[in-house]
Amino acid sequence: MKLSTKGRYAVMALVDLASYSHGRPIALADIAARQEISLSYLEQLFAKLRRGGLVRSVRGPGGGYLLARPDDEMRIADIILAVDEPIRATRCTPGSPAGCRGNRSRCLTHDLWEELGNQIHLYLSSVSLADVCARRVLGTSGLIRHDTAADGRAGIAAAE
Repeated sequence: MKLSTKGRYAVMALVDLASYSHGRPIALADIAARQEISLSYLEQLFAKLRRGGLVRSVRGPGGGYLLARPDDEMRIADIILAVDEPIRATRCTPGSPAGCRGNRSRCLTHDLWEELGNQIHLYLSSVSLADVCARRVLGTSGLIRHDTAADGRAGIAAAE
């Protein structure tokens, strides 16, 4: 499963907006420059984010965008879903009785991938924009897993 640039860039842009706004509107050109994202692509994403009620625009000199609600009330899943990014790991439509195979049956691994999509959605729903801005998203991303030959158990070693 791969999250497209739509979802990733929307999250990056709103983290930037939350980090630099401090109550004043931020121009998309500033976000585009800091995050190295195409301005025209950001304009498309922010139109969806505005329709989704996550940002609001301020017109005129000194205008730009503001978060529509506090960053600690905005979940990463909300951002991804607002830009029409599905959070799923199956080939078929979630919750549909029809599967993705030619005969409309489900593959043997369907339940595995559907539950993975559910877990990803639960995780992204548990993380707020404020958590990301404050670097409170902890995990093992700085660690690597390896098998120890001596006892056959999986261990964790610090990444170099």
